[in-house]
Amino acid sequence: MICTGLLTGEKVRLTAIDEEDIAIISSWYSDTDFLRYFDKVPAIPKSVKQIDEWIKSIQSSNNTCPFAIRDINNGEMVGYIELGSIQWWNGTATLGIGIGTNAERGKGYGKEALKLLLDFAFKELNLHRVQLNVFSYNQKAINLYEKFGFKHEGTYREFIHRDGKRWDMHLYGILESEWIEISNNLEKISKH
Repeated sequence: MICTGLLTGEKVRLTAIDEEDIAIISSWYSDTDFLRYFDKVPAIPKSVKQIDEWIKSIQSSNNTCPFAIRDINNGEMVGYIELGSIQWWNGTATLGIGIGTNAERGKGYGKEALKLLLDFAFKELNLHRVQLNVFSYNQKAINLYEKFGFKHEGTYREFIHRDGKRWDMHLYGILESEWIEISNNLEKISKH
């Protein structure tokens, strides 16, 4: 039996990244707010060609599952999410997520995309563990990860330098058994 709702929620669906999405992603890489939450490298814009090469390299990789986050109503790409650095022999992966513009943030797209990706990771790919890194100044993301059952596993102290200040980068992880328990509780809450 095929699970038709595997990558589709009420607000978003996760799809492949298409050629026309490259220009959208490139526009995000001109937005320093996006870059400061999405990546640990300096907020340097990337060209359409650089984004195209990056997307093609991850799409051809055997250890990365990249997805466009699309608004369910109009199909527009509102974000990016991936499972990367997959170690199939250990059943582990690193999660990365970014919502493209300030106008799209705060609408629940990231929350739903995260739920869909974790279901995919544990129920479809049979992974055992998913981890992520988050900067200490991104408290909204930290709150979401903790609500979804991610455990704080360590801190890279004063890891990143932004605006003349040092910030920590935290490591969070979640195991399959923890996600199953949390997702069952999330489903019960959403039904009431």
